[in-house]
Parts: sequence; structure tokens; C-alpha cells
Amino acid sequence: MRNHDKEETALFYIGWALVCLGCGLFLLYALFPHVAASLILPCMVNSLLGIYCPGCGGTRAVVSLLHGDILSSLRYHPFVLYTAITGGWFLISQTVERLSRRRIPIGMKYRDGYVWAALLIVAANFVIKNLLLLGFQVDLLGS
Repeated sequence: MRNHDKEETALFYIGWALVCLGCGLFLLYALFPHVAASLILPCMVNSLLGIYCPGCGGTRAVVSLLHGDILSSLRYHPFVLYTAITGGWFLISQTVERLSRRRIPIGMKYRDGYVWAALLIVAANFVIKNLLLLGFQVDLLGS
């Protein structure tokens, strides 16, 4: 097994574990919305410094995406949509390839560029939102 095959296998299992965890959290929220809402803590960076942290808006972006509101999800945090698309295709394509015993070779391959793109999205989101907030008093998250 090549190094990249090991990485892809690890990412495959970690990805499905995260999907299962997310489904469990979604179920918790659906069954006990007040309990689940009380578990979400406010952002300490935003509370203490008055600026957005690199992850601010992520939870709202996930909720918007689950409700089918793609534009709001992008506004809150574009990393969520990027992860849903690239991670979703990775899991689906790898699953199809593995279940077909590689007879349908459509499995998305790991590339460092995907990680660099994610870091660029998070950094750009952080800079743009804070420039708008501090320079023009435009609060894209409405917090």
C-alpha cells in the first residue's frame, strides 16, 4: 500500500466517523433543541476583542446549509460549503470505488492543494470579515 493510499484510507474512515458524529449531534439538536443550544458557547475572541476569530460563523453556516440556504452559508463562513463539497465528493467517490473493488475508479485522490485552499478560504474569510467590521462597521454575522 502506497503512502497516499494509507492517507486516503485514514481520511476515508475519519470522514465517515465525522459524518456519523454530525448526524448524532443533529439528532440531539432535533430531539432536545434547548439542551443542544445551551452547549454552544459564545466565541471568546469575539467576546473579549470584538473581532471575529477564523471560525466565527461556522455554526451558522452549517445550520444555513442544512436548511438549503447556500448563500447565507457562504456569507457566514465559506469554508463550510467548501468542506461539504470537497469532503462529500471524497467520501462518496471513495465509497463507490471501494464497494466496487476498484472496478469503478472514481475515487477522489488526496492532494495537498485541497488543504492549502481550505487554509486560504479561512484566512481570507477572517481578514475580509474583520476589515468590513472594523473599517466599515459592516457586521456580516449580525452578532
